[in-house]
Order: sequence, then C-alpha cells, then structure tokens
Amino acid sequence: MNPSNSLRNRLGLGPLESRLLELLWARGRAATVRDLQRSVPKLAYTTIMTTLDRLHRKQFLWRYREGRAFVYETRQTREALLSRLVSRHLGELLGESPQSSAILSTVVDVVGDVDAALLDQLESLTQEARRRLKPK
Repeated sequence: MNPSNSLRNRLGLGPLESRLLELLWARGRAATVRDLQRSVPKLAYTTIMTTLDRLHRKQFLWRYREGRAFVYETRQTREALLSRLVSRHLGELLGESPQSSAILSTVVDVVGDVDAALLDQLESLTQEARRRLKPK
C-alpha cells in the first residue's frame, strides 16, 4: 500500500486533501492557493481554495491573511503527525487489551519485518526510556 494512501485513510482525508497536504509538506513553507496551483495546474483555483479551507477547518493547516489572499501552512510536520497517530492508536490498543504483551510482540515483529536495523534502534530507545524512568 502506498504510504500516502495509508496516511490518508487513517486521517480521514480525501485524495485531493491528501495531495495538497503532501505538497505543502514538500514545499516546507507556507503557500497561497496560487502557489499551489502552479504544482497542480489542471485543478481550478476554487477547487484548491475549497480543499485548503477544509484542511484548515479539520485543523491540519494554519491560515492567515496576507493582503487579499490567505496563506496556508501545515500545523505539524508529516513525521509529527504520524507520531501522534501511532501514539494514539497504540495507546488505545494497549489500554483496551489485557494481552498487552501480545500487542508489543506484534509491534516488534512488524518492526523487524520492515527493517532489521530498526530493531537495534528500538532496543536503544527502550534502554534510554528505562534510564529516564529509573529513580535517582
């Protein structure tokens, strides 16, 4: 599955909302409707404007006025949004399940399946978290 589609599905975004959000992340800076239209010239100005307004109302974007135009900026980086999403879902799973160890085991298996080097990173992060939690 395309990572962008996966993110879109989990956030409840439509294809155009997802596309414009990805464009803003790729730009790395705020943009007007006109700025984004240069990247998607086949879309009408009003279509982009309406979609950005929806993303603003869904609290994915900041919006402020510059002259007569609105300028849009992402509220979070893609990585921060993914981190929040994973944290929320994992927290829900662990909080609802009496089988937390099975869930954690699955997480470790998935991490290993994606990239074995990530297991080393997970171990390092676990040790770091243990050090922070130890009473002084």
